This record gives sequence, structure tokens and C-alpha cells, in this order.
Amino acid sequence: MKLYQLHSKQAFPISKKKAWEFLSNPKNLKVITPEHMGFHILDGADRPMFPGQIIQYRVNPFPGFTTKWVSEITHVEHGEYFVDEQLFGPYALWHHKHFIKEIDGGVEMEDIIDYKVPFGILGQLVHPVLVKKQLTKIFKYRETKLNELFGQLEGHKSELTLKSI
Repeated sequence: MKLYQLHSKQAFPISKKKAWEFLSNPKNLKVITPEHMGFHILDGADRPMFPGQIIQYRVNPFPGFTTKWVSEITHVEHGEYFVDEQLFGPYALWHHKHFIKEIDGGVEMEDIIDYKVPFGILGQLVHPVLVKKQLTKIFKYRETKLNELFGQLEGHKSELTLKSI
């Protein structure tokens, strides 16, 4: 079983409270998702985030392929971090940790996603040319969109890595 990991860090000149309010609101996921993904929340985003919350989306992860994505918010430490896990959707495994940390002049937001592609060896073969490429585009879009919304903290560069683990 081959696992992959995406790791992203960005720093913004905003308060931890403001960062938490934005990130912990599931409705804001649409704001930071590229339009071509056809992202639409179907159910479950009508309350503040809590452990056990189930959120259903419709998404087009690849051209010509629309799927339902069902996530559960499994852990929440208010103002610090939360974890969402895919229960149903395009990945064989999707475990996404979101961290917010105060730093000089603002906050650092960190995402760590451990994931597995479906379809065994076939999925592993298409990962570099399809999945990895698409995830890189999505997170570069998020980086740009978050910088537009909050500005980039001076002296801090965004980081994005994808690797096999």
C-alpha cells in the first residue's frame, strides 16, 4: 500500500482568531477551491465545526468525473487545529490536518494531508501525471487566493511539498 503526503505552509499578517474563523467555516472551502472543480456543498455546513460533523460535497476532481465527497470532522481543538477524513469520495484514504500557529507578526497555517489513490498499481502509475499534478494546482490556487484575502506575511515564503511516505 503506497501512501502519499502533501504538506503546505503559509504565513499571513492576521490574528489567530481571524484565521480560525475563516478556516473552520466549511463554507469557505468553496472560496479557496478552483472554479473548474465544480465544488458545491450539499449538506452539513450549517453549524460551527464540531467533532463528528459530516459534510457532503459534490466535486469534479478531474475533467469529466463528478463525485460525491463525504468528510467527517474527527478532531477539533478550537483555535488550534482540526482534522477531516474522507468517508466516501475519490481517494482510497484522505486524512487532512489543519494547524494554526501564532508567529511574529501573524499566523502560520499548515496543512498535512496523508492520502492513498484508488485502483492499486494503476492508481500509483497515474499519480504523478494526474493526481499529483491536480493537487499541486489546487494548493497553488489556494495559496494565491489566501494571499489575496489576507496578504502574505513579509519575510515568509509559502511551502508546498508532495511526497511518497
